[in-house]
Amino acid sequence: MGVNVSIEIEGIEEFKAAMAKLDSGMQRHVFRQFVNWAEDVKALAKRYVPVRTGYLRSTIFAVVSGWVARIGAEATYAMYVEFGTRYMRAQPYLYPAIRTYLRSLEAIISEGIEAAKQEVGL
Repeated sequence: MGVNVSIEIEGIEEFKAAMAKLDSGMQRHVFRQFVNWAEDVKALAKRYVPVRTGYLRSTIFAVVSGWVARIGAEATYAMYVEFGTRYMRAQPYLYPAIRTYLRSLEAIISEGIEAAKQEVGL
């Protein structure tokens, strides 16, 4: 069951097209920044998550595949903690972590697009 958080970023198609125009060295640089971003979000989520036994915290993950980052937790009760139930208040840990780093993700995307424009002379 678990919980995965996906965020739709405006301009992602433009970003993917820009990345295709970059040389492989620049693509690797931007990709490393993206992977580091996902790891930073994961680390912050682990700091925010409420801990009783530590199991939920141990299942928090960040997986980057292509230009998509999946950040979530695999514990079966993860979504109940994040969103709450009618018997338990929500104790969000994923969404606040993502929200904290959203501006830096926007910067990574903008820098990648600008680098692609400069590389092709726009």
